[in-house]
Amino acid sequence: MATGSSTPSGTRSPGDPAGATGISTYKGQEQALRAGRLGTAGLLLSVLAATGPLMVVAGVMPTTYGVMGIVGQPLLFLILGVVLALFSLGYAEMSRHVHNAGAFYAYISRGLGGTAGAGAALVALVAYSALQAGLYGLLGFEVSGLLQTYFEVEVAWWVPALVAVAVVAVLAWMKIDLNARVLGVLLLIEVALVVIFDIAAVVDPAKEGLSLHAFNPDTLTGAGVATSLCFCIAAFTGFEQAPVYAEETSRPQVVVARVMFFAVGFVAVFFALSSWALTVAAGPSGIVPAAQEQSAGLLFGLTESRLGGTFTDVLHVLFVTGMFAAILSFHNVVARYAFAMGREGLLPAAFGRTNTSTGAPGTGSLLQTVVSVVVVIGFAVADDGKAGDPTAPVLHLFTWGGNIGALGVILLMATASVAVIVFFARRGAARAQAWRIAASALAAVGLLVIAGYTVKDFDVLVGAGPDSALSWALPGIIFLAAVIGVVYGAILRARNPAAHARIGLGNEAFQLEKASSSPGA
Repeated sequence: MATGSSTPSGTRSPGDPAGATGISTYKGQEQALRAGRLGTAGLLLSVLAATGPLMVVAGVMPTTYGVMGIVGQPLLFLILGVVLALFSLGYAEMSRHVHNAGAFYAYISRGLGGTAGAGAALVALVAYSALQAGLYGLLGFEVSGLLQTYFEVEVAWWVPALVAVAVVAVLAWMKIDLNARVLGVLLLIEVALVVIFDIAAVVDPAKEGLSLHAFNPDTLTGAGVATSLCFCIAAFTGFEQAPVYAEETSRPQVVVARVMFFAVGFVAVFFALSSWALTVAAGPSGIVPAAQEQSAGLLFGLTESRLGGTFTDVLHVLFVTGMFAAILSFHNVVARYAFAMGREGLLPAAFGRTNTSTGAPGTGSLLQTVVSVVVVIGFAVADDGKAGDPTAPVLHLFTWGGNIGALGVILLMATASVAVIVFFARRGAARAQAWRIAASALAAVGLLVIAGYTVKDFDVLVGAGPDSALSWALPGIIFLAAVIGVVYGAILRARNPAAHARIGLGNEAFQLEKASSSPGA
């Protein structure tokens, strides 16, 4: 840490645009993210946008009700909120000590070593890329449907998907605070529309009235509960991204932790209330059959009968813009992971540079754009041979990508929880951080249990048969990424110990290098 400064070594303070105190004077401005670009509000909106509130209410919730038949989904969101709050206690405390765009892998490196960090880095890159790519399939499908419904124009799903890739690529090259404003506007509109539906459901409930049956623990019985947890935890994906922006945040020691806790609490309560509102609108006894019959059309059917066709039309459009916001948020995260990996030698050095005019990690963003184009075109070609099946991008690209990504994030959170314990124990702070260590241990156990059920029930999550190769091949992508990353980390440790030692240090590594190479050091 720089003496007398509250900013981490190697970053510029908000009042130091020229980078006089940080890495930019040593390695050049292109190798540092711009500090002070995001405040509490900007960071919070960027993080919450990735959760896709409207997408969860219209997509995840009906799927969980319909496929798993569990009425107690609101209670599951509250239970998961507690688990993730326990995770956040240690994770947020780490954010006060480590400010690195590599977030997950930086924390894991600090606790479990650079080799484990290298494995986590590749898992994070694959997981978030899969989440983003999957959303392109759903967005393309929805836009294609809207064009057909309102303009009688037939467009293949991959056309709007590729248009979205291009727009995201342009926005991602701009300043992160501009991105935050775009994400913020879209998020607030989404939340407002969902709240309007929630109120309408309460005002005009089904024949069973304002029943609280969905919060009854007795509803959480049967074989579908564990798999329902896998569905629901995917809805939280995004809150853990706050530390990724630490280097670009003013007062990261305070802001990052604050945003994480608020995000977890908001998501848990908001989704619990919204999933309860669905049961009120359809009735606790009718929610499962209604979801099975209407699937992703459940929310729109319930709103049309209460709020009219115009509101439902607006909801359809905002469903698309909400997906776009989530895609942009995931793109920004992947670009910053690639930047951190390039800066520390896990990717070519070109990825560790930023755009000189905007401070955005341009090469990492370009990489993610290329990956997205390749994936979308690949699925478009593959699905073209299925007699034009319009559900192919949703059943395949969206479902596969979403569940692969969710599994990766769950495993990263579990590993990070273990890393938190080791980090503070090695620093001799185990007694001072005892309650955070205990919380991290409980979170690790809970997350590993959920990860185990996710792998076990992967065939259900992706709609494949129990004997399908997809049930092991798709989750195998995450495990393969972890193995490749760990092997690469071990090779790097043997061949280039200095580079291996930098994994997870971020700008601090270059500050140390500067100090060691300066005269009289």
